[in-house]
Amino acid sequence: MPADSPARELCATALGRAKKHADVSHVEIRWVRERGERLRVRDGAPEGISKNSAAGFSARLIARGAWGFACTQAATDADLARMVDEAVAVARASARLAARPVSFPERRGERGNYSCPVQIDPFGISLEQKLGDLTGPEAELRRGGSPIHSAEAWMHWTEVDKLLLTSEGTDVAQRFVYGGIGMMAIAVGSDGRMQRRSYPGFPGSEGLQGGYEIVALTDLMGAAARVRSEAIDLLSADPCPEGTRDLILGSNQMALQVHESCGHPTELDRALGAEISLAGGSFLQPKDLGKLRYGSDIVTLTADSTEPGGLGTFGWDDEGTPATKAPLVREGIFVDYLSSRETAAALGRESTATVRAESWNRVPMIRMVNVSLEPRSGSLEDLIADTADGILLDVNQSWSIDDLRLNFQFSCELGWEIKRGKRVRLLRDSRYTGITPKFWQSCDAICGAAESRIWGLMLCGKGDPMQTMAVAHAAAPARFRQVEIGHT
Repeated sequence: MPADSPARELCATALGRAKKHADVSHVEIRWVRERGERLRVRDGAPEGISKNSAAGFSARLIARGAWGFACTQAATDADLARMVDEAVAVARASARLAARPVSFPERRGERGNYSCPVQIDPFGISLEQKLGDLTGPEAELRRGGSPIHSAEAWMHWTEVDKLLLTSEGTDVAQRFVYGGIGMMAIAVGSDGRMQRRSYPGFPGSEGLQGGYEIVALTDLMGAAARVRSEAIDLLSADPCPEGTRDLILGSNQMALQVHESCGHPTELDRALGAEISLAGGSFLQPKDLGKLRYGSDIVTLTADSTEPGGLGTFGWDDEGTPATKAPLVREGIFVDYLSSRETAAALGRESTATVRAESWNRVPMIRMVNVSLEPRSGSLEDLIADTADGILLDVNQSWSIDDLRLNFQFSCELGWEIKRGKRVRLLRDSRYTGITPKFWQSCDAICGAAESRIWGLMLCGKGDPMQTMAVAHAAAPARFRQVEIGHT
């Protein structure tokens, strides 16, 4: 955003008004402008083409030791003055009920700009070209007709400009462009049984920071024939056997495994009981820091908001804390949380820079950034060759996990039985289940960086009212010993 833009001037005026209140000790003034576009083609016809845009301001501040928040879409000095005064009033009212004053460690103000690399502006591409890039692969999925019952392809694009001014002197402007493209085929057999195949991963995991160059990178047309064939072959595949086997998870499934069993339980507001209304708390408690064996020695999981292309990548979080890379699990030991400045201070630690708000009218909260599994060595084919009796699963179909993130069950679109180092048969309706620490402690192999890929999950939900957030996970295929498997 230009430094002399009207939004910047309005934010500066609002910041000045807030600082005049003698009982205000910290102020953040935020401006967000965003626009988005979604397109979908199903069974040969456009469906669900939509555009959206919004812009607004918010004030988050501490007065008399309590938080206050207010927002407005109006863009005049008078409207922002009312917004600031409302936030102060909310804080003062909250202070009368607060058990203790907010402890919010001050830090040096940050100044700068962040803009993610974009080769081709997706909002400069015509609707005709976008529909053409969807209808081609969607038609290829339906080529030949039955047993393909339905096919669809979609793309979505988002552009966000953010400005943050704070009483600490922070003045940071950030610009994000991200999106993705995917497709799915549904095959139905003569017995009525249905099988689904999605590409490039399970729907909603295809997001990346960047522009329309993501379309060529994903190459739906190049994968359509394989995806159609896999959907049809799954109809006649054997169900995944019941029992205990060595389990290899592909990169896409690993991303959701990390999301549900590491990302959410390491959110410090969940662990402290401050945010449990959606999806519960966490089994990872502060007393476990530096002691609990979360995984085997080869398991290192990081919160990395600097990873290029990730949906959790930025210059600064919504508190003005600079992006960083921090281990959450180091060589199997639980060592840190996804945290804010306030929650980290409660444990005598530094924030891991994970605070973000869905939009201008939402309170910033702890959100996953790029929570990723660090790669080790070798290829997926090496791992298969090294497995005597196992199952390879990839691309999530459904999942369930308890409200402490301990007991989980995932089902996957694709399954392969492995015997004596080779894939011997395709399996359908595959599932696996486990208990988080026991599962990660059984990990004895993680493939190398060449097999790792970052997956962007577009709609991670949290909070009340719920906020969705774009997050990401980089992961390579990995093997887990003696896991309970079966079929749905």
